[in-house]
Amino acid sequence: MSLEALRNRLPDYARDQKLNLGSLATEPALTAQQRAGAFIASAIATRNAEVIRAVTAEFAPALAPEALTAAKAAASVMGMNNIYYRFTHLVPGDYARMPARLRMNVMARPGVEKADFELWSLAVSAINGCGMCMESHEQALLQHGIGKEAVQVAVRIAAVLHATAAMLDAEDTLVDAAA
Repeated sequence: MSLEALRNRLPDYARDQKLNLGSLATEPALTAQQRAGAFIASAIATRNAEVIRAVTAEFAPALAPEALTAAKAAASVMGMNNIYYRFTHLVPGDYARMPARLRMNVMARPGVEKADFELWSLAVSAINGCGMCMESHEQALLQHGIGKEAVQVAVRIAAVLHATAAMLDAEDTLVDAAA
């Protein structure tokens, strides 16, 4: 399945997502690698098999094998970190000062430029709703010289893919309910 097929699967009431998917796929504020990795990491974070398959088919060919692995690793490690750090941020007490004791080695050596990995981690953190992680990754990106427009584009990709996955899940549920 391609991105175009995914767009065509969206119902008419999700026309805005269709348009956004199309424009974000060629968004010039990101490099080709940044854009492809943001799409793949975000797709994985949606947990929707159809979105993951379509986005990977569309964007994996644009990535070197190590970059594809890094995008998947960003989704993986942030899936863990977003839960943990959201907890330490929201629950009062000493948790935020305690060592996390979670292995996160990939963050130190992701196999791609650190800024690209941070961008992908930010997109996944946006989907997972971890404010602490979003703040941390946004600051790291700014320190690496990535502009606010690029940061915003990564989050827009995450938002549109998340909404796309939700609409496909809803449509599939409605079809199943009608059967």
